[in-house]
Amino acid sequence: MVDVRAGYDRWAEVYDSDGNPLIALDERVVPRFVRTNELEDKRVLELACGTGRHTSRLLAAGARVTAVDFSRGMLEKAKARVPSATFLEGDLTKPLPFPDGSFDLVLCCLALEHVRDLAAVFREVKRVLCKDGAFVASDMHPYMRLRGKQAKFDDPKDGSGVYVDGYLHPISDYVMAALDAGFRIERIEEHVVDEALAKEWPRAEKYVGWQMLVAFRVTA
Repeated sequence: MVDVRAGYDRWAEVYDSDGNPLIALDERVVPRFVRTNELEDKRVLELACGTGRHTSRLLAAGARVTAVDFSRGMLEKAKARVPSATFLEGDLTKPLPFPDGSFDLVLCCLALEHVRDLAAVFREVKRVLCKDGAFVASDMHPYMRLRGKQAKFDDPKDGSGVYVDGYLHPISDYVMAALDAGFRIERIEEHVVDEALAKEWPRAEKYVGWQMLVAFRVTA
């Protein structure tokens, strides 16, 4: 087991190429929650931006994007992929270095499982959002952890399995963190691995029928 920052620094080298079905499912689901047709000239904060998977889509939709991650390895990949974006090194579990009401949308994908205190994150996201702003997030479904799975990758240097530290959050934890922070829940979905995903992404075959992803959109 490695801590989150060290784990993602190492994972960055293969994050976009190791055939992770969770990432594939995330990329199918999240665009519907983000509503890219409504992002022209919107101020967007992307927390835990990783390698810039979603950053490039946000920019292509005309958004003004500030992308944050605390893994330097991930940020290097993101900057190479989307050189025109604004990237900052920062920790989503700490107070965000932005004034109140700075953004129209906050996006955070596949990162909250690594956060112990969800309530603190939701409160801080609520603070930096403008009135009627939205928070969109996705995460590994708790069903996966209950079945003994967690964030893991094969080290590109020696092929050994590396497990990244994380926490089990029932769906109710996300719901209550949102409500306690003053958000209105607009939509929440739980997604299962189906045959179509498994056909395209071989690593998903053993998870067919499993709930793998939870995604939600809440508004301030």
